[in-house]
Amino acid sequence: MFMILPLGVVGPWQIVIIALVVLLLFGGKKIPELMKGLGKGVKSFKEGLNEIETTIDEKPSETKTEKKEE
Repeated sequence: MFMILPLGVVGPWQIVIIALVVLLLFGGKKIPELMKGLGKGVKSFKEGLNEIETTIDEKPSETKTEKKEE
């Protein structure tokens, strides 16, 4: 009998192979730099989301009076 697997399933061996390919392509020294840049990008994105949420949560009358005072 044939077993049909969904195309989106990634097993542990596929993850190991992908990790080895990334290690070969970028080298051991570049990977920490890439992860550091990725972390900074995620942090900046979260800060932007928090800023947007606080702007949305403010009352419209508060934002109008703040603009007039400046």
